[in-house]
Amino acid sequence: MIRVNENYAKLQASYLFSEIAKRVKSYQQANPDKPVIRLGIGDVTEPLPPVCIEAMHRAVDEMSKRETFRGYGPEQGYDFLREAIAKNDFLRRGADVAADEIFVSDGAKCDTANIQELFADKISVAVPDPVYPVYVDTNVMAGRTGKNVGGRYSGLHYLDSTQENGFVPAPPSEPVDLVYLCFPNNPTGATATRDQLAAWVEYARKNRALILFDAAYEAFIRDKSIPHSIYEIEGAREVAIEFRSFSKTAGFTGTRCAYTVVPHSVAAYTRKGDAVPLHPMWNRRHTTKFNGVSYPVQRAAEAVFSRDGKKQTKALTDFYLKNAKIIKKGFAKAGFEVAGGDNSPYVWVNIHGDSWEFFDRLLNEAQVVTTPGAGFGKMGQGFIRISAFNSRENVEKAMARIQKIL
Repeated sequence: MIRVNENYAKLQASYLFSEIAKRVKSYQQANPDKPVIRLGIGDVTEPLPPVCIEAMHRAVDEMSKRETFRGYGPEQGYDFLREAIAKNDFLRRGADVAADEIFVSDGAKCDTANIQELFADKISVAVPDPVYPVYVDTNVMAGRTGKNVGGRYSGLHYLDSTQENGFVPAPPSEPVDLVYLCFPNNPTGATATRDQLAAWVEYARKNRALILFDAAYEAFIRDKSIPHSIYEIEGAREVAIEFRSFSKTAGFTGTRCAYTVVPHSVAAYTRKGDAVPLHPMWNRRHTTKFNGVSYPVQRAAEAVFSRDGKKQTKALTDFYLKNAKIIKKGFAKAGFEVAGGDNSPYVWVNIHGDSWEFFDRLLNEAQVVTTPGAGFGKMGQGFIRISAFNSRENVEKAMARIQKIL
């Protein structure tokens, strides 16, 4: 008899963004004459940088000729892209990362979801709250938790991110095995200082724990004192895996390209306490289950690191940061406490009420889609997340609508 993975039954009724999509669809069907502005899901709206388009066109042309055609590429990514990443994203910041420690993929979401396959099912897992749902749901699917009770899964260690701690939780007093961190944070927009990250690295080294560091939004950091990579912290190569994405950096949400850094020196342990390097394990998992990102897309990603590419991608992230400032200023003017939006494309608004009710109010009265904080965890109740990913015209129009009803 074929049996199902019964851990799926523990998942809450609907994934956050599918629930949002369902409510928006229902509203639009009932109100076809009222155009909706979406400031909810973190999907970009502006075109790809011209230098990326040009590189992709050249690569497509190469695919049209026998002498330059390419079939299957290396699953880990072409050397030209891995070397460009190592040089520009890490070495120039003093972070020791080699090209062969970089694994190119089709999305940081996929990698942060799949990395947990490397670890035993009986480990303790710590997640921030509020949290990007993928970190939690994939561990639920893998059977590392109990049931969801009162908005939290038994078996997980929740790290409360609150206004009091600046939405940057400190390491817990008790030891855990696996820790998820995301900075700049999704959903709160918070950033972690060098000292705060150093405390986490020290905690992981002391407890032989592993940090999964999601840095998908590092391109939005403008404060020069804030680290872009956890590998800027001494000792992090032994205890951390980092995830990056071209999705928000260069608008690749529809093109799909990201990468994960697994240092040769990072390890997990057997039941007997023997260290096992994770790099060859991830390489085996990657080559077994993934066939690589397409050649034209990788050439487009390489162009991000060219002189023009750096200028164009900075202009793109500056554009969204200006949107964030407009949103932040608008809610602050209306009397709300706001966080994020300075080194992040997300604005986290304290609405002092029920998140889903406020979401419905903005949708029904202002025709603006946001993301209810409660969908990110227990500590997200009372907040909403506003995304800066939209046109300037739509952001200004949305804020005018919101200020009118508030």
